[in-house]
Amino acid sequence: MGAVHKSYQEINEKIRAGKAVVVTAEEMVGIVREKGTRQAAQQVDVVTTGTFAPMCSSGVFINFGHTDPPIKAGKVWLNDVPAYGGLAAVDLYLGATEPAFDDPLNKIKPGTFEYGGGHVIHDLVSGKPVRLRAEAYGTDCYPNRKVEMTVTLNDLPYAVLCNPRNAYQNYNCAVNLSARTIYTYMGALKPRMGNANYSTSGQLSPLLNDPYYRTTGLGTRIFLGGAQGFVVWHGSQHNPAVRRLANGVPRAPAGTLMVLGDLKAMLPRWLMGVSMQGYGCSLAVGIGVPIPILDEEMAAFTGVSDEDIVTQVKDYSFTQSEPLGEVSYAQLRSGAILVNGREVTTVPLSSYVRAKEIANILKDWIQSGSFLLGEPQHFFPTVQRGEPEENMSDEVIVDFEKPPLA
Repeated sequence: MGAVHKSYQEINEKIRAGKAVVVTAEEMVGIVREKGTRQAAQQVDVVTTGTFAPMCSSGVFINFGHTDPPIKAGKVWLNDVPAYGGLAAVDLYLGATEPAFDDPLNKIKPGTFEYGGGHVIHDLVSGKPVRLRAEAYGTDCYPNRKVEMTVTLNDLPYAVLCNPRNAYQNYNCAVNLSARTIYTYMGALKPRMGNANYSTSGQLSPLLNDPYYRTTGLGTRIFLGGAQGFVVWHGSQHNPAVRRLANGVPRAPAGTLMVLGDLKAMLPRWLMGVSMQGYGCSLAVGIGVPIPILDEEMAAFTGVSDEDIVTQVKDYSFTQSEPLGEVSYAQLRSGAILVNGREVTTVPLSSYVRAKEIANILKDWIQSGSFLLGEPQHFFPTVQRGEPEENMSDEVIVDFEKPPLA
């Protein structure tokens, strides 16, 4: 029997005809184990993935419409959250991590904000009214110097979610070696490795199922915030040149995606404002990427399991720069890992339950024929397949009798 080769056109024709075989990445693990990569590639046409977690590099482009008389907005606030107005007359960009102006919680605990850009985005998608204020220096063609109005998402002529860096391909497991609790974008970390936080959906995570970005590029159609969106470029901090396992899985943070979609079509369940004590605000984003099974290699990649994926344990107190070792996502999801011979409780910042729900929604969309695959028009920076590297040291000894940071 010859090698398996499928095209995007062939798979899309099967989707249109209602004959495509679609499974989630979680289901693909069992299929590959039972039937092998060749038979899995013959049987399965598309594998769906999902992730739902705080993704700080997120935001929205908004046009709020011309006023009478017109204004060239220089400073803009949405529910007292500053937005960037240096685009054009009534265009602005609102970042998810921008905190509300003069948030009272920040005075009690620096870096703690109850409300920020991510919450504004969630409120807009929820249909809630948002107070918009704008100030300008005034020109002959834009004489208005100040405007204040209440708007809903339906009132806005234009609103798109545009996230510069989402869906990280793997991420660190965070611990704290210092003698005090620290507050980070990975959550609160207790002293002397009191907990270990991680934020990836493992075997369901999009880029862990496409480690070399063979099917993910410019024009890839995705699930984004509860609607159809697109990958529009590789994300900021995209760094494929990291150490990898034999299966191609990076052992540290690697690729990222820049994504875009119509905010008016999205759902509040999949775009949720987040407040993280001592760090600030963010936005939890739901993303699902369909992966076409073009050949046996893609079947192998999408058959990766939590046991096959590792990440590095890193100290976020800056006490020690080298990784403390590696752990698998199966170990992380078990609830505890061993670091330096010590059992440490693990805490997920991402939701595996929500990631699984996204993968199943995307599966239903494809099976119903309402979602076709978008063939990439440009591929992103990647690395050549290579030999597996030697394993990292399992442990780094830390002297807890002499905490370096009080």
